[in-house]
Amino acid sequence: MVAVIVVAAAVAAGVFIWRKGLHGVEQPPAPTLVSTTAAPSTSSSVIQHPISEAAPAPASTAPLPSLEGSDATVADALTQLGGDGLAGLLLREQIIPRIVATVDALPSRGVATHILPLHTPQGAFAVNPADGRATLAQRNAERYAPYMRVVEQVDAGKAVAWYVRYYPLFQQAYRDLGYPHGYFNDRLVAAIDNMLATPQVSAPVELVRTDTYYLFADPSLQSLSAGQKLLLRMGPENAAKLKAKLREIRTALVSHSPLRG
Repeated sequence: MVAVIVVAAAVAAGVFIWRKGLHGVEQPPAPTLVSTTAAPSTSSSVIQHPISEAAPAPASTAPLPSLEGSDATVADALTQLGGDGLAGLLLREQIIPRIVATVDALPSRGVATHILPLHTPQGAFAVNPADGRATLAQRNAERYAPYMRVVEQVDAGKAVAWYVRYYPLFQQAYRDLGYPHGYFNDRLVAAIDNMLATPQVSAPVELVRTDTYYLFADPSLQSLSAGQKLLLRMGPENAAKLKAKLREIRTALVSHSPLRG
């Protein structure tokens, strides 16, 4: 839930808007989810942010489904937490594995489009050409509106409580991704911290176009992680709102870690 609301909204909007202006709408097949990133530091046996055995909510006392059979249950829960807006965006196959693969990729240099857990946004990527230069158009932010409404609607405490309840499935999906000794919650916190460290850019963002993609003209921006570059593409107002929600979720998330002396 945490990843769907806070991470995938940025990923789905950012990646596909960035590429649709050049390639049209992509129709990805059902993904075969394997790790495409180097094993993170959280793959060690030292767990930084353990999930405590928190008491489940009264409505969550039923046994957990298997990971392979969890899609219907997960989709229903996310619809209740994120409303109809999320229901219309969610891809309903391999939901947890998609979330896990997306989170794992965000602190790296790229995110494969076929792992995203949400449908693509409407419209084409827009730039402002002037004097042989191109800048990121402010009107791109409007395409993120459906995703941002979901982000603003979700209660961080309830979302994290659901995530904690279903954490064993997230952990299983992370190990299946190629991290047999990894701990997914550490990777999630690392991804959130990485996105919170995204620099604030208020001036028009200049772009350069290759044969295939648009890139940031500023090498310091182009060298940022995938998650950080996606926040920049959302525009400063959307990025500020998303960072605020990330902080709420991180606070609620870390509060589920048992105190250590």
